[in-house]
Amino acid sequence: MSELTVNINQTHAAQTEGKSYFDGGLLQYIGWSILGFLVTVCTFGICYPWSITMILGWKTRHTVINGRRLQFTGSAIGLFGNWIKWWILTIITLGIYSFWLFIAMEKWKTKHTVFAD
Repeated sequence: MSELTVNINQTHAAQTEGKSYFDGGLLQYIGWSILGFLVTVCTFGICYPWSITMILGWKTRHTVINGRRLQFTGSAIGLFGNWIKWWILTIITLGIYSFWLFIAMEKWKTKHTVFAD
């Protein structure tokens, strides 16, 4: 019986090695999104960075690139500091910096996404 389990696990590992895929489910995504929305609404937007990091963590935990699972290492506190800085820059520049917010956020997400192994 244990030989069968080992053979199945080895076969599965050989089949998935080098492949890229996402193994998250729709219900999980809906649940995390609702939780993030509720946290954001209940805190009047103050915990929105926590909501973002929570959902990004779920997405990266379920993403495999070339057979290697991703891991998100960012924290809500780290994002909150950047969030404040980005909003101040947007206000000071009368909204012009907002065009760079998407790029700044993508850079932050990429900086905090690593391979789990």
